[in-house]
Amino acid sequence: MESRQPDPELVKLFDGYPVVVTTLVAWGDMDANQHVNNAVYFRYFEHARLRYFEEVGFLKGHIETGVGPILAWTDCRFRRPLTYPDTVSIGTRITDVEADRFAMYTIVVSHAQKLVAAEGQQRIVVFDYHNNRKATLPEALRARIAEFESRSEA
Repeated sequence: MESRQPDPELVKLFDGYPVVVTTLVAWGDMDANQHVNNAVYFRYFEHARLRYFEEVGFLKGHIETGVGPILAWTDCRFRRPLTYPDTVSIGTRITDVEADRFAMYTIVVSHAQKLVAAEGQQRIVVFDYHNNRKATLPEALRARIAEFESRSEA
């Protein structure tokens, strides 16, 4: 997985998405119908989600305190098929921050097609892994998310 910015022609598609990761479509990602299998799109979402968590320090905090993210649900709207060879960029952002959860929105953009191939949503719950229960989003992390998101709006 690469972390470089996508082609300048594609940059406008990522307005409002503070994290964008780029990766190659692998031959093995395709299924018998010769397009990328639907499960792979969820892996693309995961790439961007984890990069976002790294950027705001959520994963480091998880290691230090045991409080971290847990995926409550996810969905995907498949807009167009992807095939090998191609490169995709995946953008993600956080909205709807509540006391113990938030929403993430993700897009997958095909470089070959120069279009959005998929859109997804995820609900992330803050979880205390030491005590096996929901937790409150730490205030410092809430502030980092707000600051991170405001940079993407500039």
